[in-house]
Amino acid sequence: MITLNDNVNILPGVGPKRLDALHEIGIFTIEDLINYFPFRYEDLGERLPSETLDGEKATFKGIVSTPAVVTRFGKRSQTRFGLMIEHENVRVSFFNQPWIAQNVEVGQEVAVYGTYDAAKASLTGMKVISKASNEFDPIYPSSKQISAKTIRHLIEIAWADVRGTVGSLVPDKIRQKYRLLDRNTQIENMHFPADMEQAKLARRSIAFEEFFIFQMRLQLLKLADKNFSGEGINYDSKALNKFEAGLPFTLTGAQQKVVSEILTDQKRPVHMNRLLQGDVGSGKTVVAAIALYAVVTAGMQAALMAPTEILAQQHAINLALMFEKSGVDIRIELLTSGMKAAARRQLLEDLADGTIDILVGTHALLQPDVMFHHLGLAVIDEQHRFGVNQRAKLRENGVNPDILAMTATPIPRTLSITTYGEMDVSIIDQLPNGRKQIQTRKISHNQLDSAINFLKQQLSEGAQAYVVTPLIEESEALDVQNAQAMYEALQLELPNDTIGLLHGRLSNDEKKALMADFKRNKIQVLVATTVIEVGVDVPNASIMLIMDADRFGLAQLHQLRGRVGRGTRQSYTILVADPKTDYGRARLDAMVETTDGFILAQKDLELRGSGDILGTKQSGVPEFAVGDPIKDLKMMEVAQQEAISMVSTDDWDKSSENQELVDYLSRTMAHYRHLD
Repeated sequence: MITLNDNVNILPGVGPKRLDALHEIGIFTIEDLINYFPFRYEDLGERLPSETLDGEKATFKGIVSTPAVVTRFGKRSQTRFGLMIEHENVRVSFFNQPWIAQNVEVGQEVAVYGTYDAAKASLTGMKVISKASNEFDPIYPSSKQISAKTIRHLIEIAWADVRGTVGSLVPDKIRQKYRLLDRNTQIENMHFPADMEQAKLARRSIAFEEFFIFQMRLQLLKLADKNFSGEGINYDSKALNKFEAGLPFTLTGAQQKVVSEILTDQKRPVHMNRLLQGDVGSGKTVVAAIALYAVVTAGMQAALMAPTEILAQQHAINLALMFEKSGVDIRIELLTSGMKAAARRQLLEDLADGTIDILVGTHALLQPDVMFHHLGLAVIDEQHRFGVNQRAKLRENGVNPDILAMTATPIPRTLSITTYGEMDVSIIDQLPNGRKQIQTRKISHNQLDSAINFLKQQLSEGAQAYVVTPLIEESEALDVQNAQAMYEALQLELPNDTIGLLHGRLSNDEKKALMADFKRNKIQVLVATTVIEVGVDVPNASIMLIMDADRFGLAQLHQLRGRVGRGTRQSYTILVADPKTDYGRARLDAMVETTDGFILAQKDLELRGSGDILGTKQSGVPEFAVGDPIKDLKMMEVAQQEAISMVSTDDWDKSSENQELVDYLSRTMAHYRHLD
């Protein structure tokens, strides 16, 4: 008798080679196999040619009217025969399936599934259907090593033994509330539906189950974080008020709200795990500075980690200036991978004995020899650029320090409740006072001269500009403007202005020198690749010209646009492109229509699907076998609320109704055993 926990090699026909193929697609146990669902269904129901659209897949049933002829082209072949359907003769062709000829003969009734060409009255066959075939054929994700047909056969064998033994993970009360099928029925109807309606109902139930289990895991992780006791930071409120009062600007209402949320978390004797979202230019850095200073006033240390040395250096400079202007005397140091050995050794000694208050750096902060005296807070900027393991290493360097992750990549609701469901989220949804909205235009390449004339006019009025290109040098593969060619062209077009060229192949010292000159207005136009995407802050730069803008992703375009609009000047972004695809045109249209990063993030998610929107596999939308967190967002939100409600109920895991769920979570979730 087969059980759900048995290895799939218990099934007949699963030898070492086939077992490896199953492992490759994530199937290890019988339970994995029966939960390996079709991604679509082929409608094998019979139709007449007159009822079928051109290019549509359909099943035609008729009498073989001409002998099957096989024509060979080297290793390839074509098998052809006629099929009389009522009074119409349809030509049928099969490619590279010569054995078909042996299975059909004149006068025989056959049903063929394939793609119909209405103009030629022909059908490109995919398979000959036996009378026993179901009208709805499930199609499974497969690989070169194992076919969908083999997967289906194995599922049929396994399901015959385990049918009726699968326990429901979603409690009866929730299933009844939302009219969901029990787990046995939903699995059966996904693999062997009588009709498409049955398959749709099964899909709905399974999607909810996937979302509910996922949200249960996130809520349990969040609960574990809250139950893990921390010190609680006894910060000096008067010192913080004095620091804020000394700033050359007033915090926006959104910034004040977020600061309050963070300080409340820091004071509580539990671990803080908070995500700070804010669109480009919304003022996240000053919020982070207040959180960092709160830790310092409590006699502890803080760390700020950035993804690049340029950004880390800029953070160190900006923090030092901010505290200096407010009359706050604290020690801030920058640790990078390029430091000389003696300077690094001294810095690490000072860090270990507590004389450094705030340490800023890149992934260099994660080296084993970087030891803090008492780390109370780790701020991670552009957090999606760091992996989960990297963030965990930083946490290990302190006595469970609070974590404040920051991102300027606005996160739509879909990502917020999936990828970051275990974190508390703070949002700065208001730009600083006095900022003017950036005007964005799209133009074709043949309008570039007018854009250059506009650039000349703005430069004559004292503005500075970025010109961004996708590549550093000329590429034969891509017909795109490159940075070197643009740099040389602008030197001719703008003889009275100084042009700089910034790209990723320059050394860190060269990059720093160029940025310093641009910031001091020694350089008026900076031609650059996307190395300026994050963290560059030059208030006088008010023009962003992006060449071949359709080559960039929507999130990247928005990040680039965020490099301007940081001062009091009216700022402009000009997108130069001749997009060849609907996707490319849609991205540019979205950029022109709105400057709201949250709207753009949702649009980007819709355009790209539930892929890796944040640039790293582990921080994109989680993959689900059936559910789609974009299309099924409402269902995901309901599942989240049900999970929150369940874990907040006393002794929920002791209830007999929830034992299937508890057993499943215990078996599949490593952290679960630490919750008691």
